[in-house]
Amino acid sequence: MRLFSSITILALFSLSAACLPASEKRDDPQAGPRATTLTTLRIHAGGSDDSARVGDVEAGREMVIVERNGDWLRVFANTDVEKPSGDEEPEFGQADKIPPISGWIWNRGVVTTDTPQGDLLIFGEAAGLEAEASQPHGRKNAAREARLLYRRLVEMFPGSSLAAEAAWRAADIRWQLERADVFSRPSAKEKENWLRQTIGEAEMKTIGKKYPHTRQADLAEWDRLDNKICGDWQGQPDCPEKETDLFEHYATDHPDSPKAAEALFNAVYRQAVVFDMYKADNRQKKSEGARDYARELAARLRTRYSSSDFAARATSLVYKLEQGIPVYGTGIE
Repeated sequence: MRLFSSITILALFSLSAACLPASEKRDDPQAGPRATTLTTLRIHAGGSDDSARVGDVEAGREMVIVERNGDWLRVFANTDVEKPSGDEEPEFGQADKIPPISGWIWNRGVVTTDTPQGDLLIFGEAAGLEAEASQPHGRKNAAREARLLYRRLVEMFPGSSLAAEAAWRAADIRWQLERADVFSRPSAKEKENWLRQTIGEAEMKTIGKKYPHTRQADLAEWDRLDNKICGDWQGQPDCPEKETDLFEHYATDHPDSPKAAEALFNAVYRQAVVFDMYKADNRQKKSEGARDYARELAARLRTRYSSSDFAARATSLVYKLEQGIPVYGTGIE
């Protein structure tokens, strides 16, 4: 779902220029300001409403303005879908590319690199679309347009204080959509993680490199854990034991992450599960070891993140272990 394709800006320039009449090829599109739109706009052959409509450019698409005429702008507009890169490219072939469009748009909702508070305008619109996408009856393309706008912010305003957050949100929208697809497939029910499709990590890795030691880099690493966790545990302790290590190491390596407390709770829960699994197999020593490990992790969680709900939840889990209340499987005594 999340494998998008797009044309690069250099290709956009060259292809668009090649399509212009000879009399107009003296224009240098690379000299024009980069822009995007906060709403879907019609592209006309001429600078008037009654001229032929040649296409649409939706919110977040990249444009280059090459001419102004009153309230009208002549642009090169990218109407293609996004292009995957690195480990996100399909193994066989690529989708057909749609060439960029050259035409006129009404200057309404257009943000350029020269627009005052342009980064804030783009971020605000993207955040609104992202919120709409989370609603049960949100607009179909809201998530995609939010992602595009966040990406435009990073490209157009790389020095903005909002750039790191926008980069993270763009990557996370793509991640969540692809994750929903991957985990809805039958392969997600397999025990081993390598038996299901891997979610593309290129954007998340880029965030870690471009914005190291930030909240956004911590969140990018959190998402990447999705590719490492098992599917169905199938009643075997090896998967929850492995995942305990994954989550504990995350909390150790990213102690200031918004997800650190949740990571420790996930580790406590998995040790509680391991306790039940070993207990069911009458492996007393192993079972007691898992219980002690869960206690240790819960104490660490309470000490480091005492105000978090996860600290209280971990305490409840350990209490269940001590009371002999099963955590894994049925919750009925």
